[in-house]
Amino acid sequence: MTNKLFSPPSVGLDAAVVTLQRQGYAVLGAQSVHALAHTTATDLQALVSSWNDLPADQYLKDGGRYRRRRHASYIVQGDDVQAVPHRAHWQPLEYNALHGGMQRWFEPVATTTTALPAWSQLLCALAQLCSHLKGAQPWYVEAHQFRIDTTDGIGRPTPEGAHRDGVDLVAVFLVDRQGIKGGETRVFEADGPNGQRFTLSEPWSVLLLDDARVIHESTPIQPVAQGGHRDTLVVTLRSGRFQDEA
Repeated sequence: MTNKLFSPPSVGLDAAVVTLQRQGYAVLGAQSVHALAHTTATDLQALVSSWNDLPADQYLKDGGRYRRRRHASYIVQGDDVQAVPHRAHWQPLEYNALHGGMQRWFEPVATTTTALPAWSQLLCALAQLCSHLKGAQPWYVEAHQFRIDTTDGIGRPTPEGAHRDGVDLVAVFLVDRQGIKGGETRVFEADGPNGQRFTLSEPWSVLLLDDARVIHESTPIQPVAQGGHRDTLVVTLRSGRFQDEA
């Protein structure tokens, strides 16, 4: 596993929508995220400590102990963020061959986290961006806090492999990356041969994905120092309704 980092193809906020329309994905640096969500580095830093209190993922079919997470769901329209009663995260096998078809009840995102202004500001900003792409409407939003650690050696950010999520827009925020190698992001055309590889390393940079057009994955991580881990915030937005078991 190489420790070489390929720089992400970041664009400015003013180019985010046109880049998504052209190639199905875009990367924004932290400064562009601040502008998008009307936040500061201090606002976002206030969220970070909550990643130290994520329960273990009890649903990993590969028997691993490398993933910790929390989950929350919302309906977001414009500047209005409505939390919905806590619900299972569900995906069909079509989109997640490893963990699809399961009702996965993760612990909810802590109220001390969701009460911080930056949390709602991020959700609103993504909903407004999605409306620019797909038309103004309510967005059914799921937010996942992830920590992938290297306690047992290898940690797998995407054990299901390259995949789509069955939504309209996916946002993958890199929150923290400590004491690891690997964790390379790979994005491919869903119906073509082209792709790109790079490593998200700047805290609060984000990969935006038009889920209908591209598939994505992150390669495994290995420790280079004690306590190695990779923290992300993954937010998905879907039109019409949440993705639920029929």
